[in-house]
Amino acid sequence: MEASHGLKEKQEPKRRFPSNEHRSKGKSPMEDQLKLAAIAISLDVRLRSSDMPVCMQEHALRCTRRFLDSAPKPRPSLTHLARAIKKEFDSVYGLAWQCVIGTSYGSFVTHSPGGFMYFSIDSVSILLFKTEVELVTKEDLGQKI
Repeated sequence: MEASHGLKEKQEPKRRFPSNEHRSKGKSPMEDQLKLAAIAISLDVRLRSSDMPVCMQEHALRCTRRFLDSAPKPRPSLTHLARAIKKEFDSVYGLAWQCVIGTSYGSFVTHSPGGFMYFSIDSVSILLFKTEVELVTKEDLGQKI
């Protein structure tokens, strides 16, 4: 019985969007927002817009700052930074994350509920969002023709 229980734990899928139960025990949403604001200030990040759970926002801010600080100086590759953030979120929260980084761009995207964040750090803006992915079969393609 022990062996089958251990096998189930190894086969669990990657973490998905956290629910409110992942919030710090006993803390209100306002306390979570204040904690996130304090983290943003300490990391020198400006939050612009988000509908992600607070714990995911914190993850995005911390990993972006870590990747940016470890990047070659004086000018880090924004493409490499975007790839690193995308891969981090794909591996932790499931596939289909997109990351756009730059100093001047416009965007209009469709994203999954709870999967959007826009923030700036140093002189760059970061747009991180999750899209829906559907498997397209040959039958689906045949129906559209």
